[in-house]
Amino acid sequence: MVTIRKSWGERLGDLFIYSIMWFVIAITLYPFVYVFSMSISEPIHVIEQSVWLFPKGFSIDAYLRVFENEHVWRSYYNTVFYTVAGTSLNVVLTALAAYPLARRSFSLRRPIMVFIVITMFFGGGIIPMFILIQELGIYNTRWAILLPTAVSAFLIIIARTFFQTIPESLHESAKLDGANDITILLRIVLPLSKPILAVLSLFYAVNHWNSFFPAMMYLPDQTLQPLSLYLIKILVQNQEIMVEGVLDSFDRTLYAIQLKYAMIIITVLPIMLIYPFLQKYFVQGVMIGSLKE
Repeated sequence: MVTIRKSWGERLGDLFIYSIMWFVIAITLYPFVYVFSMSISEPIHVIEQSVWLFPKGFSIDAYLRVFENEHVWRSYYNTVFYTVAGTSLNVVLTALAAYPLARRSFSLRRPIMVFIVITMFFGGGIIPMFILIQELGIYNTRWAILLPTAVSAFLIIIARTFFQTIPESLHESAKLDGANDITILLRIVLPLSKPILAVLSLFYAVNHWNSFFPAMMYLPDQTLQPLSLYLIKILVQNQEIMVEGVLDSFDRTLYAIQLKYAMIIITVLPIMLIYPFLQKYFVQGVMIGSLKE
């Protein structure tokens, strides 16, 4: 086995790259560590702003008090519903749109692709969309969240590019055996497309989980609003809806700040836990789906 010795210049270059890498990792992780430490520290240290990195003391009272609030559970349910239902609808429609556009035998695929690409650069704007939602009769309903974002032009292109990597001979063989396009899509294409389906699911799920602006525009009914909008009201608008009816005057002063940090962790943690399970498919799908035919 031949060992290649690196020169001093190469070693210094590696050291520089590793230093930059660890620096980026540190500044990326610090906000998460800080917020988590603030959420589990003793409330008195949070009020004093004496927590800089690791928690001081230990207390999960903030989490217990957050989950005592029925509005949090209702918002959590709405977010899970929008994420699961929206992602399922998104993936189905994206696959149904990308499959025919990937087939060379489809004569209208180029004109349709032109229309899809145009939507990535030009849009009607907020006011026309608001009027459209009202005219469709879905204002202040769950459909106002699901339908306007039912499909992404960018992800259609990614999925189409991936489907084009599947050999055309598989389609021809299935056609000779009497299979139609639906059968080919369900039994041949989709089983071979797990990486890109994971990519689509992850992109759509993260978008639904973090989305708040459509709910702010189209859902005045608080019983339909997602957790992200609830968090916006607490952090940005500085509303005290979290502590109303849950804390007395003393606890309100003691826990008001810490409850915000606990809410941030509760909001971002689920989607962060899902990513490691899809990371393998995510990298593979993005690399293959991004290659031009």
